[in-house]
Amino acid sequence: MFSSAPSTAPPADKQPSVAGRFVRGSAGSGVAILARTAGALALNKLLALYGGPGGLTLLAHFQNLMALFTTLPNDGVHSGVVKYLAPLRAGSGRYRVWFGAGLVLNALVLALGAAVLALGRTELLGVFSPSWLWVALFALGIAVLTGHTYLVTVLLAAGRLRAYVVLTTLLSGFGLLAVGVGLGLGWSVPTLLLTYLLGQGLTLLPTAWVAFGQGLLPRLRGPVSRPALRELGRFLLMAVSILLFSKAVDFAMRSLLIRYFSLAQTDLWQAVAKLSDNYTMVFSAVMSSVYYPRLAALAGQPAELRKYVRTVLGLLGPVLALGLGALYLLRGRLLPLLFDTSFAAAAPLLGPQLLGDWAKFMSWLLLFLLTARAQVGRYVLVQALSAGAYALLLAVLLPRYGLLGAPLAHAARFGLVLLAGLVYFRSVWWPRRYA
Repeated sequence: MFSSAPSTAPPADKQPSVAGRFVRGSAGSGVAILARTAGALALNKLLALYGGPGGLTLLAHFQNLMALFTTLPNDGVHSGVVKYLAPLRAGSGRYRVWFGAGLVLNALVLALGAAVLALGRTELLGVFSPSWLWVALFALGIAVLTGHTYLVTVLLAAGRLRAYVVLTTLLSGFGLLAVGVGLGLGWSVPTLLLTYLLGQGLTLLPTAWVAFGQGLLPRLRGPVSRPALRELGRFLLMAVSILLFSKAVDFAMRSLLIRYFSLAQTDLWQAVAKLSDNYTMVFSAVMSSVYYPRLAALAGQPAELRKYVRTVLGLLGPVLALGLGALYLLRGRLLPLLFDTSFAAAAPLLGPQLLGDWAKFMSWLLLFLLTARAQVGRYVLVQALSAGAYALLLAVLLPRYGLLGAPLAHAARFGLVLLAGLVYFRSVWWPRRYA
């Protein structure tokens, strides 16, 4: 996939600096990650305790619904913006071109999402029994949240990690505070969830102020660059594959479980999935703020890119295994602590979920290479094959194992993805070829 490295291997004494840079960057985003994790755990606990039967499932379904409408901007437009803005000086002509193209694509995606929301109101939102006002406020919340994430992306591309930390902490705090106020006023769960989204959206105001103060909001003039739109559109195609083959599949699977199991039963699986979501959020935050921007910056330096990927794989593989193993050993106490005592019954579901998550994280480290190199066709193919395998595994395992079939299918799916990734990217992670 990459050109051969120089015949002379990089000095061994430089290797720690690569790991050190990754660790320092990860530690730099630690406050933001802790804030997001604490906010997510507190939100899960509130809905598990006060949301009634199915409260946790409704929370996850709402967050999955949010993901359906934010995946195209976050995993498409914003990934491309990081790649093309990272090497540029803020305020330069090329910087304005890419910034403006990102704004236009986000606006188009949001308009498309609003149309889908209006046309698919019953299919997408039926479980929440929404009014038209609820639907309109949901669309508004998605728009302002997308504005926040776009400007945070611009900050990350410019290396403003400290600003990212502060703004992410505010995002978590605003969302949790909104839910707390709603609970105090006795609002229903659907209203609480809408308040959660709008509370997060309020972060757009301080984010815009910070980005403006950092000189990262250029004055736009002239027509939008069609070549820039086409290039960012390639990343949008990648995000479409994530939307169709990941987020939509998760949404449909939860709808299926809600239909065939009771809400109380589905809550058991959802507790395990929410625990997974919490540490996945931590991992994703590190990858988005530290790992991927570095990959994008090294895209034109194949030898340095290979060294960086090998170092991160070697560092995170055992660290993730130890961390997930510790969660498994603590499962009997952890689930009641994070949710409620009734959720101790979900402990048997945790083992295959953790195993699948380890394989998922390791495969993501490799698949980020496709994103960094804008290899759209291969990325879409991976997502499609992964979703197809998952659907087949669910069809086989759910009837036989019940709820346990869901985490078993998850583990098998990402085990296959990791195996395929290791084979395909062997020239990147296998160092002896370059020794």
